[in-house]
Amino acid sequence: MTGRPDVADRATAGFSCGYDATPAGRWAAPGRVNLIGEHTDYNDGFVLPFALPLRTVVAADPQPGERWTVRSEIADRPVDFGAAEADSPGRVTGWGGYVAGVVWALREAGYAVPGARLAIASDVPLGSGLSSSAALEAAVLAALADLGGLDLPAERRPRLAQRAENGYVGAPTGIMDQSAVIRCRAGHALFLDCRDESVDHVPFDLDAAGLAILVIDSRAPHRHADGEYASRRAACERAADLLGVPALRDVPVADLDAALARLPDDETRRRVRHVVTENQRVLDTVALLRAGRVAEIGPLLTASHASMRDDFAITVPEVDTAVEAALAAGALGARMTGGGFGGCVLALVEAAAAEPVAAAVRSAYAERGFAAPDTLTALPAPGATRLP
Repeated sequence: MTGRPDVADRATAGFSCGYDATPAGRWAAPGRVNLIGEHTDYNDGFVLPFALPLRTVVAADPQPGERWTVRSEIADRPVDFGAAEADSPGRVTGWGGYVAGVVWALREAGYAVPGARLAIASDVPLGSGLSSSAALEAAVLAALADLGGLDLPAERRPRLAQRAENGYVGAPTGIMDQSAVIRCRAGHALFLDCRDESVDHVPFDLDAAGLAILVIDSRAPHRHADGEYASRRAACERAADLLGVPALRDVPVADLDAALARLPDDETRRRVRHVVTENQRVLDTVALLRAGRVAEIGPLLTASHASMRDDFAITVPEVDTAVEAALAAGALGARMTGGGFGGCVLALVEAAAAEPVAAAVRSAYAERGFAAPDTLTALPAPGATRLP
């Protein structure tokens, strides 16, 4: 998924070219994949993401007054906005809205946000379900916090970044993406309790187990704009209300059948069944990883995909094809990752089998007339940081 010059160098070059100056610093935040735990985050449940080596980098320096100028390698023109635009959710649109949203969230929380000039470069593919928006928010947040000397500990940053996306951009995302890109550690998966936002860094040593995670970009655009994500979230909230619980996280898997019997229609029952069983799959995966039994998580990954396909109805032919082809080629487990309706698939494979499995997926795509997928073999990377 890479191949261009180093992303940090591109951010520096974009800054120097755009502003005829040297940036005060560079800040990076990664994309992420969710190992398991889909659509559990906004149900107060559990998720298990890890950060990717793909990064978004922001080069920046302060500028006087309450004004922010942002350049991106994906845009011909800069975005420039002041306090009035930043304080009006939705006023800045497109990719610049995520930057303005961070400024808005910080100001709303009472921080004195410094004016700044920023240049953005990224290796995180857009629309692929690898959290390109959260990576951008986290990198911008880190840059503004450092430039302004803001007292902003890491544990507070995910909620502010999420607030930017929910309140300014208008995307109803949960807390997982921002938590992952900010708080992940190299060599670990991030076990996140989305109710109290507590985290545990669970060892995920693929190298020692002779394994790898193959990330497959299905090339099916990852869309939330069609309202499907929002409709699934609303259905879960209605179901929790009908069941008299604060969130679906509060339905134990042992009580699932009784809970389903109280729901009025099959579609609602299927949505609830996915969330409740997915939460249990996260807990089971964490237990296996803590015991060093990494290869044994494969069936849980595959069961997660089946649940997303059959109960939550969020997969598309490209991702189903990638999962089926990977499993047929010997993957230990495979599932779609992300909110659904496109995006990426991850497959747990023997390290030596990564390329043969990728080749099998490419062959299956060619047979069905799909655009060739892109692939990446990933190891768990660190979260947001300032670069040297």
